[in-house]
Amino acid sequence: MAKDNILLHPYVTEKTMNSMTGTPTQDFKDGNRIEFVVLKSATKQQIKEAFEAHFDVKVEKVWTKVTKKGKRATILLAEGYSAEDIGMRIGVF
Repeated sequence: MAKDNILLHPYVTEKTMNSMTGTPTQDFKDGNRIEFVVLKSATKQQIKEAFEAHFDVKVEKVWTKVTKKGKRATILLAEGYSAEDIGMRIGVF
């Protein structure tokens, strides 16, 4: 599976924006997370590798959720990397 095909597009809502900038919410208390809609067949390890290769960052953890609209991955960046910077680079802000 090609790493370029795994990350489809960012998933942007008010809640995901808050988790990106570090503003505490009920579910994401520590921020520095970004969400992407990903290929439904992709594993957490494949998502992690694709994200690290595409954005040249380190990923601490990946959570996935399958919804009617597709599979979403919440990606927690390692200390020293900023989800807000990634958001700026991809035009979320």
